[in-house]
Amino acid sequence: MTFLPDLSTLLAYSFACFVLFITPGPDMSLFLAKTMSGGRKAGMASMLGAMAGCCVHTLLAALGLSALLAASVTAFTILKVVGALYLLWLAFDAVRNGSALSVKEEGRVEIPFWKTFFMGVGINLTNPKVVLFFVTFLPQFVDSADPHASDKLLFLGLYFIALTAPMGAIMILGAEKVIALLRNHPRVMRGIDYSFAGLFGAFAVKILTASAR
Repeated sequence: MTFLPDLSTLLAYSFACFVLFITPGPDMSLFLAKTMSGGRKAGMASMLGAMAGCCVHTLLAALGLSALLAASVTAFTILKVVGALYLLWLAFDAVRNGSALSVKEEGRVEIPFWKTFFMGVGINLTNPKVVLFFVTFLPQFVDSADPHASDKLLFLGLYFIALTAPMGAIMILGAEKVIALLRNHPRVMRGIDYSFAGLFGAFAVKILTASAR
């Protein structure tokens, strides 16, 4: 079980994944929009497509970061510092601009399952924030000196999918209530923004101070 991180790391990562999931963005907007226009089947199709995209991101990140670590621990550490700075920017942007939820009112239409699925894949794969998340966030939870870093990177990416997929399904089942909550309760949205900013800011400061020693 060398691919498993220690319990404290896994708990911190789980909480980070949860906060990231509940922060509205392109993927959540797509899930909710397709659910409202095409029903729960369309919502599930778009979510499964996005999860498939995350699998691709996970594999590419694990292979790429592992290769970087094998080539140079210093380069891997630099990437972690760059990732920490990026997390600080995300935290600042969340407080400054708030969450991005865009769910347009559309007429009820029947959309083929696979068309919606691949739309979810495309939205996920072409979302630069998702790419940067997997490249800059995952390394924060792996020690540069860990000989099993590649296994842990792969596990963390797949764990993110396994953790968030059930939450996505629940969100789709209650799409109307979720949209109403996010649109009609701006304080809830700002609370999510500040939670996101606080969490990512804390991770960024942690890695920056650790690298400075």
